[in-house]
Amino acid sequence: QVQLVESGGGLVQSGGSLRLSCAASGSTLSIMTMGWYRQAPGKERKLVALITRDGGIVYGDSVKGRFTISKDNAKNTQYLQMNNLKPEDTAVYYCYVASSTAPYDSWGQGTQVSVSS
Repeated sequence: QVQLVESGGGLVQSGGSLRLSCAASGSTLSIMTMGWYRQAPGKERKLVALITRDGGIVYGDSVKGRFTISKDNAKNTQYLQMNNLKPEDTAVYYCYVASSTAPYDSWGQGTQVSVSS
């Protein structure tokens, strides 16, 4: 089982930047994919970015060119650098891991990102 601890959320003005971190522990050798999802009030949880074990990356359409996902394999930590933030980026951001062993999906506790106009 993989445990995830997030940090780095907060309040920022439009156009500002934040960096989220997510440290994984436990069965880290089973991790296949790491990533971030977000959920705004009253809306579904949506993909922000994913990064695979071999470095393949996928971004949600709304964050392409502004957000960058990365990982430090030695620290079992992933990052989400968010630049040029917009009010519509306001949401709870969840760290996510897909593993090769059960439970196959693990989620962090969520961190609030709020962008003021």
